[in-house]
Amino acid sequence: MPRPIIAFPAIFPGWIVVGAAFAVMFVGFGVSYSFGAFFASLEREFAARRGDLSIVFAIASALYFALGLASGPAADRWGARRVGGAGMLVMAAGLAASSRADALWQIYLAFGVSVGIGVGFTYVPSLGAVQPWFVRRRAFATGIAVAGIGGGTLALPPTAALLVEAFGWRGACLGLALVTLAIGGGACLLLDGRPQRRGFGPDGAAAAAAGGRAQAGTDFATAWRSRPFRLLTLISLLTSFGVFVPFVHLAPSAIDQGVPDGIAAALIGVIGLGSLVGRFAVGAVADRFGRRRTLPAVVVAQAVLLAFWMVADRLWMLGAFALAFGLSYGGYVALLPTMCTDYFGARSIGAIMGAVFSGVSVGCLLGPPLAGFAFDATGSYAWPIAACVAFTTAGAFAAAGLPDPARWQEAAR
Repeated sequence: MPRPIIAFPAIFPGWIVVGAAFAVMFVGFGVSYSFGAFFASLEREFAARRGDLSIVFAIASALYFALGLASGPAADRWGARRVGGAGMLVMAAGLAASSRADALWQIYLAFGVSVGIGVGFTYVPSLGAVQPWFVRRRAFATGIAVAGIGGGTLALPPTAALLVEAFGWRGACLGLALVTLAIGGGACLLLDGRPQRRGFGPDGAAAAAAGGRAQAGTDFATAWRSRPFRLLTLISLLTSFGVFVPFVHLAPSAIDQGVPDGIAAALIGVIGLGSLVGRFAVGAVADRFGRRRTLPAVVVAQAVLLAFWMVADRLWMLGAFALAFGLSYGGYVALLPTMCTDYFGARSIGAIMGAVFSGVSVGCLLGPPLAGFAFDATGSYAWPIAACVAFTTAGAFAAAGLPDPARWQEAAR
């Protein structure tokens, strides 16, 4: 049999896992951040206040980070494919149930809880599946994976807004349920966080040559008692307020300034566009110049941009805020999981990342609702945004206190 004229090189399976993680986060976070597109319709349907509606997003976001405490260890034990697939099934079922809701509390359960479980069972497991495949290009690979969050934020909120306009909010929920099953469920089948079973070590090395480095690292009990673990958890807690308030309240704050509903919802997509670029660009820069040095700079940028949001009173200013905030946010979410692996290795990375990210659940649960209730009481977002600036600034100081990973590992040994 004649040989083919052109021989195509085999694709390193780690990049396939990266692509699968991208698709999983595209769906999970894209659906979650699409809630802003439903805001006005649900406000009219249920005569709800903004604080009441913000609870839906708060439930979802608090759950998907809190559940990392369970989904991370579960993925370490049973694999990201099974855990993530279960999450996508729950999310699709909840979205379908949301389309039948006739009271706001049913939206809390159907949309808030199911999306929270869906993302909670996919985010940490899919990130954890990527980490053992890479060392040298870990931040870049993680940046591509979490770019799915930016891609989903860019694509799905405007799509949801179009679906709401064409089919109503109930039809839009059904449409998102189908997207979740088709794209998210299919991508979960490709998640594999054990490269050594396929004869690979990190960065494409043969498993034998890698010498077991794919699964080397610190056990959870030891990591939990360490200074880097405490600082990383504190950073995730403090920055979570400033990260999630804009995702819920940027669109309604723009509407208050006379921006049409569709354009206001598109501002969330602009955050997604910025974060999509930020995940690639910041990850690549951090791999070259140092991830520990890059993280504080990114968090400082978030604080400065939130302060700018306080004075943004024109559409171009809101658009500039959304784009630049997305850049800094994208870099942040690419760096934090990578630094967990830098300090602690891949041995218990699911459990460690799940615990570190659990701090985010507090900011998710409290930030958006409190911002909404503050607006209901004062008619302004000034005080909530100022609080976000203060928390994020404190997070930057915590990031600046992180030790050098290589020196810390050597001292720990």
